[in-house]
Amino acid sequence: MKKCALHNLGCKVNSYETQAMQQMMTEAGYEIVPFGTEAADVYIINTCSVTNIADQKSRQMIHKARKLNPDAIVVATGCYVESANKANRTDADILIGNNEKSRLVELIEEYAGAVRPINESINSVSCFDEMKIDGPEEHTRAFVKIQDGCNRFCTYCIIPYVRGRIRSRRPDDVLDELTRIAQSGCKEVVLTGIHLSSYGMDFSDGTTLIDIIEEAQQIEGIERIRLGSLEPLIVTEDFVRRLSACDKVCPHFHLSLQSGCDETLKRMNRKYTTEEYMQGVEILRKYYDNPAITTDVIAGFPMETEEEFSETLDFVKKVGFYEMHVFKYSRRKGTMADAMSGQLTDRVKSERSARLIAVNEELSHEYRMKYVGRKVRVLLEEVVNIDGVDYYTGFTDTYVRVHIPTADKVLQTNEIVSVRVTGVEKKDIVLGVAEI
Repeated sequence: MKKCALHNLGCKVNSYETQAMQQMMTEAGYEIVPFGTEAADVYIINTCSVTNIADQKSRQMIHKARKLNPDAIVVATGCYVESANKANRTDADILIGNNEKSRLVELIEEYAGAVRPINESINSVSCFDEMKIDGPEEHTRAFVKIQDGCNRFCTYCIIPYVRGRIRSRRPDDVLDELTRIAQSGCKEVVLTGIHLSSYGMDFSDGTTLIDIIEEAQQIEGIERIRLGSLEPLIVTEDFVRRLSACDKVCPHFHLSLQSGCDETLKRMNRKYTTEEYMQGVEILRKYYDNPAITTDVIAGFPMETEEEFSETLDFVKKVGFYEMHVFKYSRRKGTMADAMSGQLTDRVKSERSARLIAVNEELSHEYRMKYVGRKVRVLLEEVVNIDGVDYYTGFTDTYVRVHIPTADKVLQTNEIVSVRVTGVEKKDIVLGVAEI
């Protein structure tokens, strides 16, 4: 039996695709081995190109695969393959674009000893590249890719150029996969995509994201439906009214912000204002009690003044996020922002990032403290050791991780249990007692 090793770089969509490719290789008769621990006959690198550093890591992993076994077939696929020039990809034997991953086994079998070029421009692709998984690889939740591509062209982002235009997965294929995942015993699924909110916009029948969520709600065995990153403008009264009627949907919403300053948002080519963003937050809080609202924020975007950054600080405090993912602005070749004047120094970007992270720590702690004394439902994932004590650990529907002493009761992973939160300790460790 030939051996295959896979390595994933990048986002949750990439993670889903890597799992799907691993399943394809297993079904084709390959033995899957850990990347780097033993020699493989085929190496598959699912690359990322979101930043220049991601490009560098992708090149390094392709090169590492070649060194691990010079006689192996090295396959490079994903966003770096789409963005890099040929000279930077010569360590790979087979190049697979972002809309050809479903052909992985076929292309490996056809391999004839020369680097295979990508035949089709990703920008001309209009169909969803159908892949599948039958259940989660290791954890208690499964990511399900239902959308690909992006039409937004934010000035800092390379993704529309390497993922192409929006493409939605057929509803029947989505529901079939969710049914298989439920039959595997998995209780939680995450619907994800490159620009999830655009799901269905390329259909002619009017199907939208809320429609597929309502369909997923009906699948027996799925107990939680979590959503990937949402565009703020999708959060309308009608959308949230229908969403809140789906009791399996987790009240955990990741609304991408990027900046709390309207002028900076314009330079980013974001399509909303801070006022519109706040309206969406208020609608969510109207229909949900204490929903977890998370976001991404970029620190030090070109031409960002201290006054503009202060507006962002004030705005994130006003929203009261559960968690923020803070990124220092990173120049990305091929984007409009890379050519903008007013590029800030790394010192300024680091200082502003640190201030945002400090605010995030305060807001995150405040949110977790709201749960002390309350009963929550926790999906148990694993046993972890903290300072010599073993705990069952898992997440609430709002994605708060809770730790329950193993000495408390005999519990099982992949079970949802009722837990009374007893306190929040250092590093925001939330402790609870199972009540079963």
